[in-house]
This record gives sequence, C-alpha cells and structure tokens, in this order.
Amino acid sequence: MGDIPKVPVTELPDDFTDESGRVLLDVREDDEWNAGHVRGALHIPLGEIPARLDEIDLDSDLLVICHSSGRSMRVLQYLAQMGIDGSCVRGGMLAWLENSKPVQTGPADADSVPDVK
Repeated sequence: MGDIPKVPVTELPDDFTDESGRVLLDVREDDEWNAGHVRGALHIPLGEIPARLDEIDLDSDLLVICHSSGRSMRVLQYLAQMGIDGSCVRGGMLAWLENSKPVQTGPADADSVPDVK
C-alpha cells in the first residue's frame, strides 16, 4: 500500500464539475454518497468497480475517495494489478469535512440542483 500516491484534500478543488483531465472517483455506498459528496465526483460503489470500469476515463488523472481511505486503497490496488494508476485522497471524506470543504447532498441525479453546505 505504500507505493500508491496520496493527495491531501487541501490540494484539490472544491468542485470537480469542470475539471479537465482529472476524475474524482467516490467508491462509497449510496447512503454515504447521499449524505454528502464532492460536487462533480463520479460515484461507483466499491463492489461495482469491476463491472463499471468502462465508466471511468482511464486517460485522466484518477483520484479515488471514500470515507477514510481504506476502500480507496483497495480500489487502487485492484486497478494497479490491471496496470491502471491513480492516487488516493488522503483521509477521504473525513479529511474533506475536517478542512471545511463543501459537500453536496442527495442522489447523483440531483446533482443538477445545487445543495452545497
């Protein structure tokens, strides 16, 4: 696990909606996502990654986030076995919230309606 890069939340934008060349992949479960997520993130729960890999732009700089980094590291280890590189958002959503970064609530299809805290 030591060879996977970790990026602090302080080096990331508050919103990934218009990020070109970077994807923030949130691998938490639906209830966690609905409780608060980064605007513009791509949501694919951990267990669905293998079946939905084609939804991820693998040519982009891939950043993976979860609650505290454990699931992110597991996804990144899985992807590394397939030759896909990515970085872990250090501390996950816990660190995101500790740094007072904004979150959006509700399901993914509600992303068009701003509800930023």
